[in-house]
Formats: sequence, C-alpha cells, structure tokens
Amino acid sequence: MRNLVKFSLVFCFIVIVLGAFTRLTDAGLGCPDWPGCYGFLSVPHSEARQTVAVEAFPDAPLDTQKAWHEMIHRYAAGTLGFLVLAIAVVAIRRKLQASQSSKPMKLPIILLVLICFQAALGMWTVTMMLQPVIVMLHLLGGFATFSLLYLLYQRENDFRIPGGDLNLRKLRGLAALALVVVVGQIALGGWVAANYAAVACTELPICEGPWLSRFDLAGAFSLPKAATYEFGVHSYAERMTMHVLHRLGAIVTTLVVGYLLYKLWHTARSNQFRTHTFIITLLLIVQLTLGVSNVVFSLPLAVAVAHNAVGALLLISLVGLNYNLSRKA
Repeated sequence: MRNLVKFSLVFCFIVIVLGAFTRLTDAGLGCPDWPGCYGFLSVPHSEARQTVAVEAFPDAPLDTQKAWHEMIHRYAAGTLGFLVLAIAVVAIRRKLQASQSSKPMKLPIILLVLICFQAALGMWTVTMMLQPVIVMLHLLGGFATFSLLYLLYQRENDFRIPGGDLNLRKLRGLAALALVVVVGQIALGGWVAANYAAVACTELPICEGPWLSRFDLAGAFSLPKAATYEFGVHSYAERMTMHVLHRLGAIVTTLVVGYLLYKLWHTARSNQFRTHTFIITLLLIVQLTLGVSNVVFSLPLAVAVAHNAVGALLLISLVGLNYNLSRKA
C-alpha cells in the first residue's frame, strides 16, 4: 500500500505539471469533445481521419500539436484515476482483515470520490468552453488530490514527534493559518490563469501606471456570458485587478509562511523538523523567484510551468507539517 501510494503521489505530480503545460500552451480546447478527440480515441493523424474531424467539428480547426498536449494530459489523468481506484480497493480489503482494521479507509474513499469529480470537471472544462470557475476548480481539485495522497502517505508512516520537539505543538495554529493562506494564494493564481491575466501587469513591484484608479474588485470576480472563454473575456482593468490581488497575496503569503519558518528555525530540535523547515524555506524562495521571473521575462513557458509545480510542492510540504505537528510524542 505504501509503495502504491508513493507511486500515485509521484504520478499525480506529473499530471499537475502536464495540466499546467496544457493550459499554458492554450491547448485546453485542443480537442473540442470529451473524452476522445474529434470523435476518435486519439488525435486523428491520417488524412482520412482529419477529413472526418474537420467535417464533424467545422468550428474547431484541428491543431495536432495542441490536441496531443490535451490528450496526453487526459491519458495521464485517466491512469491516475485507476491508481486511486486501486488504492481504494486495497484499503477496503485491508479493512476487512482483523490484523489491519486500524489502517485508513475513509481517506482512500474520499480520494476516489474526488478523482471522479475531477473527471467531471475535466469534461466540463471542454463542454463549457474553459469557463473560468470550472478551470479554477479543476486546478484546485488536482492540488487537493495531490495533498490527500501525500496525507495518506504520511498516515502509512507511523511518525511520532520526537520528545525534544513537543513544544512545536504550540505552532499548530500558525501552521494551519499558513496552510489556509497558501491555499488562498493558489486559488488566486488559478483565477489569474483561468482568465488569461498572467501578463496583465508587466512591471514590479505591484503594476505599471495608475493601477489603483483602475482597480475593479467586483468586475475581477464576475463571470460574463460568452460563447467561449478561451483567451479570456474580462476587460483589462478586471484582469489587472486579478493580477494585482495575486501579487498582494504573494506578499501576505511570504509574511505568514516566513513568520512560521522563523518560529520553526528557533524552536525545532530534531533533524526531522529541521529538514522539513529547510525544505519549506527553499520552496518559498524558489516560488518567489519564479513569480518574479514570470513578470521580468514575460511568462516563459518553462518558468510558468515550474511556478505551478513548486506551488504544489509548497502546498504538500505545509500539509505534511500540519499533520506531523498534530502527532503525539
């Protein structure tokens, strides 16, 4: 079970990276139908199949490169679904054995329900033409799946707080706050990405020009009606507001997580918690560097994908910290 969860955790991270790559290459509608592609199980490559595809979807010109980006992501997500199903089956079988009845079963079932909901969100992303709410929920669902898999992996390892670190338990409230703030910042980032607002501001530290006078909070979180949401439908002022909020969120996140790290560095005694603190510190620094690089270098694909990936790693590192702080000695 532990090896299965570990493999699924790594594979989930790959799916998150592929999802970010698909979104950032504007391939979210690379296939206009679901779960196949132009009516086929894979991207139509022969001339005959491409002719059929054009006739079936005249309003969606076939771009084979974007279509493959989308289908590879779907294949990977489908494989992850089967892995989570296997975890749930093993958990149920284990629960029926008297010697292992204490092993977790609720968490694998929750994971299975979540992955099914993720599949539905993947379908709605296409059928609802990249509606921002659906796209953001799909991103958050992927991060939630990653977090729950990591939590399950932690539960499969019988960790206990070393006696010298029992005083770390007083940091549980601060650690929980840091986790909530990071989740909120990820949600803001998802909203920025879903509305194609990543390059709305091109200068540091906040935004260029009289950004405060253009600030439109209500418009930034509105959902205009449109036939398709590809490439965004909000005005510049609304996209700028989304971007500015994400930058302000980055400042708040840095302050809260930074203060937590400061307390951990001065309180932790064991190698386990010192290593965990070092990892979170490193991830926070890298994430800030990637965020600034996105602005300075105008959202290069590799940097933008890495920004998503490191955000996911920062999230599960805080999930693990919160879980470990709640353990007994």
